[in-house]
Amino acid sequence: TAGPDPAPGAGANLVIRDGRLAAVREGYERFDPRAYLQNNYVPPRADFSSEDCVVPWKLRCLAETFASGEGVEPWQEKERRLRGRLRRILPIDVHRPDPLGSPLRPPADALLSAFCLEAVSPDRATFARALGHVGSLLRPGGHAVLLGALGESFYLAGAARLPVVPLAEDDVRGALAGAGFVLRRFCSYAMPPALRTGVDDVDSVFFAHAQKPMEA
Repeated sequence: TAGPDPAPGAGANLVIRDGRLAAVREGYERFDPRAYLQNNYVPPRADFSSEDCVVPWKLRCLAETFASGEGVEPWQEKERRLRGRLRRILPIDVHRPDPLGSPLRPPADALLSAFCLEAVSPDRATFARALGHVGSLLRPGGHAVLLGALGESFYLAGAARLPVVPLAEDDVRGALAGAGFVLRRFCSYAMPPALRTGVDDVDSVFFAHAQKPMEA
């Protein structure tokens, strides 16, 4: 299902201002969530700080999804270039009102979360609170881009079976509204059989773009 078209100015300037990760508007407008999922959904989750792991889809999304759309460049090159741009990896606790331990100064222009919040939330209420907490890192008018799973109850990480709160589309929309976001776009796609590998039980995947309102 599709929501409203992105508003003017929807292309964020910086993901975290100090990180200088560009998310140019032209790339955002070309972004096709269906193509992204087909090319980049590589379960299970991986540790992107490890040089030996399969590059996770979260890192690939940060690297080039907005900057160049769905190109033919090998993911290894995308990973190498993004690693060169990263300055720090900060610990974050989305269940704390200040997820970084103190307010972010200056606030971020944009926030990207890929398959994270539902994986660390035991229930829908906790998911909604976590979204509000990470949303506090954004400046007024800042943008949030979320990719996540719908209907997922578990995923496998090696021998461990990790629980996930099974979300419906209305849960995500409601959590965004409750956190004070204005929804700009929402899409969801059924997981095709070829990607049902047994490491999780995802029904479908959603893409959401939302914006914090400007202060009056």
